[in-house]
Amino acid sequence: MGVAAATEIWLLAGGGLLVVWIAWTFNRLVRHGNKVRESFSGVDVQLKRRHDLVPNLVRVVKAYASHERETLEGVIEARDAAQAANGLEDRAARESGLARSLGTLFALVEAYPELKADTNFRRLHADLVEIEDDLQYARRYYNGTVRDLNNVVESFPSNIVAGLLGRGSAEFFQLEDARERAVPAIDFAAEDS
Repeated sequence: MGVAAATEIWLLAGGGLLVVWIAWTFNRLVRHGNKVRESFSGVDVQLKRRHDLVPNLVRVVKAYASHERETLEGVIEARDAAQAANGLEDRAARESGLARSLGTLFALVEAYPELKADTNFRRLHADLVEIEDDLQYARRYYNGTVRDLNNVVESFPSNIVAGLLGRGSAEFFQLEDARERAVPAIDFAAEDS
């Protein structure tokens, strides 16, 4: 076997390894991209649950605090805006607005002891706390999958394949202010005693 034949074998082997590596990197990008899409569907489900809960919550509050019309309308408007959001950044901003509106609503509830004692209100508040917890977990999982995808897309040498295939980084889903993530606490103990 001559030098030319050996060189040809090495070139073919190297080319074959390059093709295998490109296919493996492509499949990693696809896998991570699918995980990002799947994980955002979990966030989306929790956001829909929260959006579905808001009208019932407003209805119960309205029965006790009907003269607080501006606050109640603000919550509904924020919910409608969050549902109409386009794009991840817009959605995060509008969800933050909804969280602020809900915070205002729960601050209003403090002035109505009979509302805080209402069984329906307590159940809706408990449901909202559960939804917010589930949303936090879904958001963490989503952001973890985004981190994993971005690591592949931005790391050398897989960034070359990602660039050739037009694959870019994904956006994290973040609220504007960490304080907006928590559901306001309402002291039900004062009414129980």
